[in-house]
Amino acid sequence: MSMAPRAERSPRPPQAGGSRGRRRFVRDFPLILLGIPGMLLLLTFHYFPLLGNVIAFQDYQPYLGIGDSDWVGFENFAVIVNGDEAFLNALKNTLVLLFLQVVVVFPAPIVLALILNSLMSERWKRLVQSILYLPHFLSWVIVVALFQSLLGGSGMINTWLRANGHATFDLIGSSDLFKLLLTSQIIWKDTGWATILFLAALSQISAELYEAASVDGASPLRQIWHVTLPGIRGIVILLLILRLGDALTVGFEQIILQQGPVGIGVSEVLDTYVYNQGILGGQWGVAAAVGLVKGIVGVVLVIGANKLAHIFGEDGIYRS
Repeated sequence: MSMAPRAERSPRPPQAGGSRGRRRFVRDFPLILLGIPGMLLLLTFHYFPLLGNVIAFQDYQPYLGIGDSDWVGFENFAVIVNGDEAFLNALKNTLVLLFLQVVVVFPAPIVLALILNSLMSERWKRLVQSILYLPHFLSWVIVVALFQSLLGGSGMINTWLRANGHATFDLIGSSDLFKLLLTSQIIWKDTGWATILFLAALSQISAELYEAASVDGASPLRQIWHVTLPGIRGIVILLLILRLGDALTVGFEQIILQQGPVGIGVSEVLDTYVYNQGILGGQWGVAAAVGLVKGIVGVVLVIGANKLAHIFGEDGIYRS
């Protein structure tokens, strides 16, 4: 019995790029609609206002507007180039607070996440997490008011000390402890909330790695060093790079609310300098110049840190 040879199928012609693009557009159209409000929000409040940086090169007068204000070139940048005393003081305070936030504040949620992940059952972990998340939802006005009610000269602790014949203290009005006060407020407010990403990363580490380390005789601390920390290294580097993008932004609202008791000398940072010189002092061009340089420095730090992450074999926030 003879069998007729089967006809070979001709290969299907490659689909046109336009047709594939249209199908993907139709498929993703609901997601595009959901993303439009967020895109409009970013454009309106983040990208369009960047055009206002042109006043950094003008002797800007609000009643004249951008179109009629005189151009002065780089004259407004003289406070940066020539080392204006007020600017240098704000820069020094900003760098000190940046150092405290990177060295003390940034590792705090990592340590807390390790404690929650290692020492608590899932039931207690959820309860503690819910409690620790609450301060994040309080505004800085409420947080500052709570600290003043507790630690201020007429606060709860000093009232009790005074009533019992003990010496009192005024932590809120102490210029020497102001930066430590700011750091403690940030830790209290945001550390619990910041543990979310680290706990999510910890949950992705395979339990087999811990079992293998335990079989090899690794102590709990050695397991953290050789298993846990390498497992969350990617997210730590990613968040650190993003933090460097706002490196010179150290908390405008928190600081401006507490400048009164301690004075500008120890509390002035670049953000409050821009506000005090621009909005209150009327030096709009100078304030815009300082803000523009601050933004450029942030971009350079992000790009540099991302390149450094690539050198050490991490993805960073983008691949060049």
